[in-house]
Amino acid sequence: MAQPQPSMQELIRQRGRAGFVGRSAERAAFRANFATAPHDERHRFRFHVHGNAGVGKTFLLRELEQTAREHGALTAYVDDSAGSVPEAMAEISRQFAAQGRRLKELDRLLAAHREHRHEAELAALAVLDTAPEETGPSTGGRMVARAGVVAAGMVPVVGPLAGMLDAEQLAGVADRLRASLVARFRNHEDLRLVLAPEQVLTPVFLRELSDTDAPWTALFLDTYERTGPYLDPWLHETMTTDRHGGVPATTVVTTAGRTPLDPARWGGLADFVADFPLAPFTEPEARGLLAAKGVTAEPVVEEVLRLTGGLPVLVSTLAESHPTAPDDVGDPSATAVDRFLKWEEDPVRRAAALSCALPRWLDGDVFRAAADCPPDQLEPLYAWLRGMPFVSERGGGRLRYHDVVRAPMLRAERHRAPREWAQRQRRLARTFREWREEAGRDLADPWLDDTWRDLRQAEFYHLLCAGEREALSQALRDFVHACGAGEVMAVRWARVLVDAGQDADLRPVAEWGTDLTAALDTQGTAAALGLLLRRAVLDAPAQARARLVRGDELRGEGAYAQALIEYDRAVELDPELALAYRHRSGIRGDLGDHDGAIADLDRAVALDPDNAWYVALRGEHHRAAGRDAEAIRDLTEAVRLDPASAFAWASRGATHERAGDHDAALADLGRALDLDPDYAWALARRARVWRALGDSQRQLADLDRALAQSPDWPWARCERGDALRAAGRDEEAVADLDVALALDPTYTSAYASRGESLARLGRHAEALADLDKAVEMRPGYVWALCRRAVLHTAMGHTEEARADAARVRELDPDISALP
Repeated sequence: MAQPQPSMQELIRQRGRAGFVGRSAERAAFRANFATAPHDERHRFRFHVHGNAGVGKTFLLRELEQTAREHGALTAYVDDSAGSVPEAMAEISRQFAAQGRRLKELDRLLAAHREHRHEAELAALAVLDTAPEETGPSTGGRMVARAGVVAAGMVPVVGPLAGMLDAEQLAGVADRLRASLVARFRNHEDLRLVLAPEQVLTPVFLRELSDTDAPWTALFLDTYERTGPYLDPWLHETMTTDRHGGVPATTVVTTAGRTPLDPARWGGLADFVADFPLAPFTEPEARGLLAAKGVTAEPVVEEVLRLTGGLPVLVSTLAESHPTAPDDVGDPSATAVDRFLKWEEDPVRRAAALSCALPRWLDGDVFRAAADCPPDQLEPLYAWLRGMPFVSERGGGRLRYHDVVRAPMLRAERHRAPREWAQRQRRLARTFREWREEAGRDLADPWLDDTWRDLRQAEFYHLLCAGEREALSQALRDFVHACGAGEVMAVRWARVLVDAGQDADLRPVAEWGTDLTAALDTQGTAAALGLLLRRAVLDAPAQARARLVRGDELRGEGAYAQALIEYDRAVELDPELALAYRHRSGIRGDLGDHDGAIADLDRAVALDPDNAWYVALRGEHHRAAGRDAEAIRDLTEAVRLDPASAFAWASRGATHERAGDHDAALADLGRALDLDPDYAWALARRARVWRALGDSQRQLADLDRALAQSPDWPWARCERGDALRAAGRDEEAVADLDVALALDPTYTSAYASRGESLARLGRHAEALADLDKAVEMRPGYVWALCRRAVLHTAMGHTEEARADAARVRELDPDISALP
């Protein structure tokens, strides 16, 4: 049977490896590591390659990857094309699948993460607009009030409210947010997957790594100066703690960046980390590489050594051109890239090498757009370029020039023909714009689409490089939208400004990119937007959008007072910006100002009358304010506009339940659950309807389903505990109420309910302690006082029983049947 022929890419990589010379000590140490068992003290689990640009970090990393494969390892290479830990995992999984090992469960979770991440941003805002349940603030909520952080899973949500709320009010806001997030997502795992994805994905990733039958797993993480800020903390936690489960001992991780590892994080772990500091090639290494390429004439070798300073990428580039005489090396003031282009006699190749330096990245389509060559030469030229030592393949199959080579190429082209430079940049910008418009044709919000955003970045990089007059202003306006799409996208957009400023020698552009990057790195998105608003000349709509996004960021941090100021300014700048009114209504609702929230939503609905979500939120605020008729009116309109809105159906059902219209409540809540069978909030509200109808079996069934989706929801736990007590199942009731109080130790009614069940079980001392606690927390709690009076009577505490009975009659003179 004929053996399969290697692909073009494989042949190119083989040729590149055949010419790899140097770094023999590093390669030998890495190879020897595979001959050392993981339990051997000499074995290293992590290698870190570091050194300045051009010293050959990526070349070495690729060579080490090939060494790992020769030892049977499953390998993956990740660079800065992955902007987050989930994106890095996705790239690893893609490469593993190409080697015949699919990480099926990880792929499933990554797909769910991608599907719901934008939905989660909307949901996080939506849950802030919902009304509280009938419980007081929890200990967790009070901790929020003191510390400025709350976790629903691991979601940073609330910070200090700058004097607008006291600690008790703030705690209530935090509790409502936590309960709403838990209740409104399909289940707690979905919430964590979107808002704390590493916590969900990493254990699955490690578990599936453990299931592989490969003798080794080798991960290679490049451009660590860019990826390290988000990958390094995750890698340290994963490799040194048991938080996510065990890492297979046959895993070897290699990172490469410009700086050494952080000594504060890795300094005490030298017994399993190997450090590979790279300097320029030694003279013997450089001579060896030149000799391997047939460059042996001593005058030529000496001139190459002098020109390159031993930088491997430049030595390799010069060696590819096979100079044979000192005159080929030429003017000492010229760069190595100039020499390479001079030696390349084929004018088509020369032109293609220069033209393809202009884009920040290449694939087959971009190459065709950038290369100035006859159509019949496109494929062979692309293959030739891929084989050049200064071109490497990065994530997603894209090619990039090495910075050390690309920068002087761009400088040379810009100085050679400035007008032609600008024309070529404009042509590339037009190409990316056409691709972007095609990609966004059917998108409701293109800023939520990765492909569209990627093409938009490329378009504006080239417009900036062309020196287009309005490009910087538009790029800064786009930065606002990028911030709205998340901090990862904001960082990437700032990087476009940095790159364009450096590549086209545009100081104002570079300064903007550098300053925005620094603000994002040190203080976050809100600070970067603040910088933009202080320094940029933006028109009123752009300023309003920036204020809106900044308000959203501040709201997410819990800085409600500052967020309100930003929303106020947004609507002053652009009174037609409906989203600003909608978001401001959320904060007003959180603060208990339902009238203010409704006024904002009135304005939002007037601007966008067919927006079912705005109408439904206004109905929910009416429900929270006790205005049932207005709530029914709005929620009916919402379901007319969007019959698939489970939120609107459920909210209207809850309104009917409170009004005593049980048939209508069951119909609406049933419709909500038809649309979303795992809607925990709707299930819990329908359980209340069943309770009112005396159907304890269905009540418990709905509460069981709600808690299956949201097991950490204290209110639903307490509801089920009450239902179990009413059914005479006190042992089970106590178990549920134990969980409710473990989740929320200040849940007053849970203490009272548990006290009653404990009394019925004959555990009088424990029951009295719980009822005492409930009355201590809420001195006017009539039901708890009644149950304690009954308990005191059963325990023979006559005076205490009379005192409780007197207190009850004082609070409620109409009450009867007291001891």
